[in-house]
Amino acid sequence: MQKRKLSDLYSNWDQLVDNAASWEGRTLKQLFSEDANRSARYSVAAAGLELDFSKNHIDEQTLALLLDAAKQADLQGAIKRLFRGDHVNNTEDRPALHSALRYTGEASNEEEKCVEATLTKMAGLIESVHSGEWKGFKGDKITDVVNIGIGGSDLGPRMVTKALTPFHTGHVNVHFIANVDGAEIYDLTQKLNPATTLFLIASKSFSTLETLENSLSARKWMLDNDCGENQLCHHFVAISSKVDKAVEFGIDADNVYPLWDWVGGRYSLWSAIGMPIAFAVGMDNFNKLRAGANAMDTHFAEAPLEKNIPVLMGLIIFWYSNFLGTDTQAILPYACHLQLLPAYLQQLEMESNGKSVTKDGARVDYQTGSIVWGSEGTNGQHSFHQLLHQGTTMVPTDFIATLQAHHPIDHQHKYLFANCVAQSQALMSGRDLETTEAELRANGVSEEEIQKLAEHKVHPGNHPSNTILMDKLTPETLGALIAAYEQKVYTLGTLWNINSYDQWGVELGKLLGTHIANAIDTTDIPGDWDSSTQTLVRKFNEANKSL
Repeated sequence: MQKRKLSDLYSNWDQLVDNAASWEGRTLKQLFSEDANRSARYSVAAAGLELDFSKNHIDEQTLALLLDAAKQADLQGAIKRLFRGDHVNNTEDRPALHSALRYTGEASNEEEKCVEATLTKMAGLIESVHSGEWKGFKGDKITDVVNIGIGGSDLGPRMVTKALTPFHTGHVNVHFIANVDGAEIYDLTQKLNPATTLFLIASKSFSTLETLENSLSARKWMLDNDCGENQLCHHFVAISSKVDKAVEFGIDADNVYPLWDWVGGRYSLWSAIGMPIAFAVGMDNFNKLRAGANAMDTHFAEAPLEKNIPVLMGLIIFWYSNFLGTDTQAILPYACHLQLLPAYLQQLEMESNGKSVTKDGARVDYQTGSIVWGSEGTNGQHSFHQLLHQGTTMVPTDFIATLQAHHPIDHQHKYLFANCVAQSQALMSGRDLETTEAELRANGVSEEEIQKLAEHKVHPGNHPSNTILMDKLTPETLGALIAAYEQKVYTLGTLWNINSYDQWGVELGKLLGTHIANAIDTTDIPGDWDSSTQTLVRKFNEANKSL
C-alpha cells in the first residue's frame, strides 16, 4: 500500500522545510536580544489563561507559514463541523460533542437536553448523600464514595478531584479504583466501613474487564460484611448505557446514569462520569468547571487562528514534530494539585492522535501523535530535567503555573513560581563555555580544574517551551485548561488528517488478554502461540497450581 505523504496536503511544504532549515545556527536567546517586545508579541490570553509561546523556534515568517497550513487544512471549517455536530468521528460514524457537555444557557438541542436532565439528576443524588438523607444498609450516613472505572472513566475525574482539593466540601471522602490488580481494591477496603461506603461503577458497557472485576469484588465485600442483596441498591450507583446489566448487578434502575455514543471516554469528565468530582467539590463548583471549559470552547470557535490558544498549541507541536524532528513533549505543572495532569494528558493526546492511517484509511509516512510525559515541579528538576538541559534530545515543554496559591505559605509559592520561570529561562538561554569558565574562575577554581570541569557545566540552551499562566487554580481556570488541550488535540488531528476520536489500538491487547486468562483457567495452552507466551503462562500456572 502506498503511504500518504504529509507534503501532498500543503502547497507551502517546501517553504516550511526551508524555514526549518533556517533555524540552524539561530538561537532563541538571540531572538530575545533582538526584540525587546518578543514576549508580548507571542502571547495570547483567553478564558482566564495566558499562553506565552515566545520561547519557541518561531518568527513571523514561521508563524505565517503555519497559519497558512492551518487554512489549507481547513481548520476553521473543521472547528465549525466539530461544534455543529457533524460526524467528525468518521470510523464510528458519530459526532464528538463533548462541548455539548459544558454548554451554558438554555438547552437548545436534544444532546443538551439530555445533559441538562442528567445534571439535574446528579444534583439530586449528591445533595441526598451530602445531607445524609441517603442511608447505607445500617441506616448510616455515607462517608466515602469510591469510583470504579478505568481510562476515561478514571483519569479525568481522578485528576480533577485532586486538582480541586482546595474546593473539597468535606461532606464525603472520594477514592478511585482502576487497576485490575486486586491489591488496589483490597488495600482500600481495609480502610473503609462498608455500611458508609457508596460505589460508583463507571462503564458504558458494564463489561470492561477491570471495572467489572473490581465491581464484583466490591459487591462481594459488601455481602461478606452483612449487606443483603436486597440492600446493595443503597451502596451502588452506575454510569452506563447498559441499564439491564446494572439492574442485574443489584443497582436500582433509577440510579443508573447515562453515557452517550457522541462522547468519547477521554472527553467525558464533564458528564455523569464526573460524578466523583461533584461529590468532592459540590455541583456548583462542578458547573463552574464546565463553564470554564465552555469559555475556552467559545474562544476556540470564535478567535482568529493567530490569536487562538488551542490552535497555537497545536501548530507548535505540528512544527516541532514534522519539521524539527521531535517525538516527545513534556508537561510540567508547577502546582502539586495538578500532579496528575501529565498522566491525564497522556491518554488525551496519545490515545487520540496515536494513529498511523489517515481518516480515509491510507497509511501515513509522517509522524502523528508524540509521546507525552512529565511530572509536577519542582520534583522533576531533581530527576529528568538533567536530560532536558544537557541531553541530546530536544523536548518541547509546557510549563504551567499559578500566580497565586490557595495556601498561606507565601514564601514557598514564591520559590515554586521562581523555579518554574527559571527552568524555562535556563532551557532557552543556557550557559556557554566562556561564561562557565568565567564563573569557575570567579569562584577560585584553578585553571587545571577549569579545563576538566568547564565542558561538563555547559548548558547548550536553545530548548523550546510554552508557559501557561493562570491567576489561581480554580474550577473555571482548570476547565479552560483541560478544554484547551482537548481542542489542541483536534487541531493536530486536523493538520495530520487523522481521526482523533476513535481508539481501535486498545482492542487487540484486551482481546488477547481474555484468551490468555482462559488458557490460565483451563491450563490448555494453544500450541500455535509463540514460545515466549506459552512459557510465561506455564510459569504462572506452575506458581499457582497449589493455590
